[in-house]
Amino acid sequence: MNQRADISVSDANTGAGCRPKEVTGRMVLICLVAFFAVVAGVNGLMIKAAVSTFGGVETANSYQAGLAFAREIAAAESQDELHWDVRGKLTTEAGQTGLEVVAADRSGNPVTGLEATARLVHPADGRLDHDIPLRADGPGRFRGRVDVAGGHWALVIELSRDGTRMFRSRNQVFLR
Repeated sequence: MNQRADISVSDANTGAGCRPKEVTGRMVLICLVAFFAVVAGVNGLMIKAAVSTFGGVETANSYQAGLAFAREIAAAESQDELHWDVRGKLTTEAGQTGLEVVAADRSGNPVTGLEATARLVHPADGRLDHDIPLRADGPGRFRGRVDVAGGHWALVIELSRDGTRMFRSRNQVFLR
C-alpha cells in the first residue's frame, strides 16, 4: 500500500515568477554618481555654513598688529629689567570683589610715583569686562572694589609712571 502524495507548491511562494535583479554596469555607474553627488552636496552646504558664520578675521590690519606685538615684546623686556615684585590679592566680601596691589623694587622697597589700573577681562565676551577703579593706599600700594559675577576671569594689572606703562601682568583667576 504505497500511497504517493502529490504536494504542489504555488509559484507565488517559490518566487518562480520573479526574476532576480542583475547588477549591470549602468546600475553601478548610477549608484557611484549618486553617491558622489550626495557627498559633494553635503560638503557644499558645510562650506557655505562655515564661511557665512565666521570669516576668520581677528584683526583688520595684520601689519599694525605685528608692530603692536613687537612693541609688547620690547615693553616686556624693559619690564623684566626692572625686577619689580608686583603682587595682586583678590578678596570677596559682601558680594563685591576687592583687589589689593603691592609693588616693590628688587630690594623690597615700595615703588613710588605710580598710577595703577586693573581690569577683569571675561574670557568669552568683552562686553562683560570690568574696570576696577584703584586708589593709592600708601607708597606702592593700591586698593579697589568692583561688583562682578563669579567665574573664570583674566586679571590685568598695569602700572605706569608719567603716562608710560612700566609694568603689565595678566593672570587667570577664578572668582566665587
